[in-house]
Amino acid sequence: MSANTTNNDINWQQLHKKAEQACEHAYAPYSHFKVGAALVSDDDQVFTGCNVENASYGLTVCAERNCIATAVGQGIRHIKALVVFTAQKQLTSPCGACRQVIAEFMQPNAHISLVNHLGESKKWRVSDLLPDAFTPQSLKNASYSSPSTAQEKGQS
Repeated sequence: MSANTTNNDINWQQLHKKAEQACEHAYAPYSHFKVGAALVSDDDQVFTGCNVENASYGLTVCAERNCIATAVGQGIRHIKALVVFTAQKQLTSPCGACRQVIAEFMQPNAHISLVNHLGESKKWRVSDLLPDAFTPQSLKNASYSSPSTAQEKGQS
């Protein structure tokens, strides 16, 4: 992701509108909690997604993850910004699973905006939503030692 991306480089109004439109397609017959999301990639492509519930609740997929998966399916690996829209009075932040997926594809200083039907909004940085996130960099920085190697060195 470009280190030069700023809040000014992002058309937040466009993303808010796209997220609201995506929310209209949400499939939420059980919770009636419809969510839409829109993101902009480093190459300025916009992708959207909505939540899709399932009678087997654990198989429900959130709007944020559907949005990111759509972008990844088109070859995107770096996301500049994400907007999440709900028609709820209280702004609702992404769930833990979504926060982890967001951290996989967005830089810690990238912004996520929450917006509702009342026009209220709030922005967070990825690092605010998931401090000390486990990211691809965590794996690059890891040093591996097999259990047998540790025993050989007397570290068991």
